[in-house]
Amino acid sequence: MKLLLKDGKVINPVNKTITIQDILIADGKVAAMGKELAASLNLDLDESTDGRSTVPVDSNSGFQPVFFNNKETSKNACPPIFVINVKDKYVVPGLIDLHVHLREPGFEEKETIATGAQAAARGGFTSIVCMPNTEPPADNQAVISYIQQTAQKTGMVNVFPTGTITQGRAGKELSEMASLAEQGVVAFSDDGAPVVNAKLMRHAMEYAKMLNLPVISHCEEPALAYGGVMHEGFMSTMLGLAGIPAAAEEVMVARDIILAGLTGCHLHVAHVSTAGSVELVRAAKEKGIKVTCEVTPHHFTLTDEVVSSYDPHTKVNPPLRGKVDVAALHAGLKDGTIDVIATDHAPHTPEEKELEFEIAPFGMVGLETAVGLVWTKLVIPGILTACEAVAKMTVNPARILNLKKGLIETGGEADITVIDPNLTWVVKPEEFAGKGRNTPFSGWSLKGLPVVTMVGGRVKWMKLDK
Repeated sequence: MKLLLKDGKVINPVNKTITIQDILIADGKVAAMGKELAASLNLDLDESTDGRSTVPVDSNSGFQPVFFNNKETSKNACPPIFVINVKDKYVVPGLIDLHVHLREPGFEEKETIATGAQAAARGGFTSIVCMPNTEPPADNQAVISYIQQTAQKTGMVNVFPTGTITQGRAGKELSEMASLAEQGVVAFSDDGAPVVNAKLMRHAMEYAKMLNLPVISHCEEPALAYGGVMHEGFMSTMLGLAGIPAAAEEVMVARDIILAGLTGCHLHVAHVSTAGSVELVRAAKEKGIKVTCEVTPHHFTLTDEVVSSYDPHTKVNPPLRGKVDVAALHAGLKDGTIDVIATDHAPHTPEEKELEFEIAPFGMVGLETAVGLVWTKLVIPGILTACEAVAKMTVNPARILNLKKGLIETGGEADITVIDPNLTWVVKPEEFAGKGRNTPFSGWSLKGLPVVTMVGGRVKWMKLDK
């Protein structure tokens, strides 16, 4: 099967250009790109035809095929070329989320690799990086192999596992990092649990540098954060809830930056949430320290004021911060201090999230709302251009993880996402493809939605009218 994406606004996040092009996809690769490519292939695209043709959707997608009016397959091509008209839509490299909790193995009631991959495809992500806080933890080759094989059987999106920094994520002994690297992990992290022992973290960074893999650090000083359930500040005092101070994050960001400078390791700071953290990363980059960082859509969108509802769906770690912090996150995104937008997709069961705020678990889902929040809260207000936003969800995470992805080019893998920037939609958690429904954005009206997700030349998700 061949596919032609016709008249799309193709974004090159490296050159920061947008050009109107057709893209021909064959055998899982980008076969050709160019203006009026359809005409050169002698395709019959008579808009007056009443015919209807089916654009096949991969049978493993879990979604029904979508029909398109006024599109006929080529009369001369063999095999036929299926045409998708993507005029006025952005055609971008397949989105990459480098921070996802798939929960499997061990917590399949929250999410599975299959359901998480479906949520990713629906959210426009062609590649996701899963965190190792499973049960058993991803601290050995057997668990990594299980994740890889299960993802391959699912056949939805590319799933890249991370390995733990320490055995059992207990922060006492290093995991067999070389063995994990041999099995194919793309990074090391104890995400959800900080590595408190600075000497151990130093050794981990030394090993990671030798293996040419980044360390993804969950920056939290547990003694400072102990017992806290939201950001420490005026709102926590008003609500009578125990707070987590910004210092709990910033102390560990500072420590890990110092260790990265000492070891030469590539440090990637997960889910930065405070103005102080942004400034620490900015200063480290100016000194030439190899550090990158990410921000989540919920942290650049919401403040701690939404916690006044006592809605457990607003409980997340690190917590939603103040207005000054959100403004600093916007500035960090704009000036390039923040390299990546990642979801920290963290599904929980309804029963868990229906508990009282103080005892409900931290976390919210994010795969299926990310693009809408990025477009609505960053691109439309002018904080980021479309090219800048796409770079933070494609080529930047690809570079951090040493993946040969993040760009649409002739001969390259056809991992492609099509975004309709003009489509307004309402967040309905009951319609999510993933198991998790724990989102504070239910009922929000957002603008911008992925309408085609293609992995290796195969359509995994489509939502097009014509």
